[in-house]
Amino acid sequence: MDKSIYLALDFPDWHETKQFLEVNNLQGIPVKVGMELFYREGAHVIEKLKENNHPIFLDLKLHDIPTTIMKAMKNIAKLEVDMVNVHASGGSEMIKRAKEGLDIGSHANYQTKLIAVTILTSMDNETMHNELLLPGKLEENAWHFARIAKQSGADGVVCSVHEAMKMKKEFGRSFLTVTPGIRLEESSTDDQKRIATPGFARGNGADVLVIGRSVTNAAEPNRAYNQVVKEWGNGG
Repeated sequence: MDKSIYLALDFPDWHETKQFLEVNNLQGIPVKVGMELFYREGAHVIEKLKENNHPIFLDLKLHDIPTTIMKAMKNIAKLEVDMVNVHASGGSEMIKRAKEGLDIGSHANYQTKLIAVTILTSMDNETMHNELLLPGKLEENAWHFARIAKQSGADGVVCSVHEAMKMKKEFGRSFLTVTPGIRLEESSTDDQKRIATPGFARGNGADVLVIGRSVTNAAEPNRAYNQVVKEWGNGG
């Protein structure tokens, strides 16, 4: 199975999630489980999805002191998801301990990849300057956080599609670029500011797409998901 396109399961509980996947014949596709669903259902939802052969990106964006993160990752490793993430702004020591926790908690034949969030795709330069008080251009700050992540042992970053190509050039082809903010041409932007189509993402260095409302809010979600797959395939 191609693990390049993860559908964001932004539903309030397992009942709605299961119903959506079954009604729209999307069993077995790669999925992203975020805070809303995980904090309601816990590890139970991961187990149910794995029973139905869904590859999983556990999108919790953890950010805490290094020891706490390490202990959390030891437990997350036992879930055997494909990827889990932390905020790169937590610093190098936190990222290193996150990787350590995954290594300690993983079975010998399975390793969850650690992904670091650089700058949220809901951010723009104005917000970054005025509220986070970070100087410079948004892309420069994203690259800075990516460098910290790479040096600290992360397997890749969550970044905007528009930053992915530079990430690949700077940090190597094996350093994963996970890109949210993906929209089909006819979809609205919602609260994302730095968005792109699947085809553009493929051509601009993205390894993994995360797509949500363009599919889950579509009149025909199965058709919309397959359109994403088609556009991704045509964008290489």
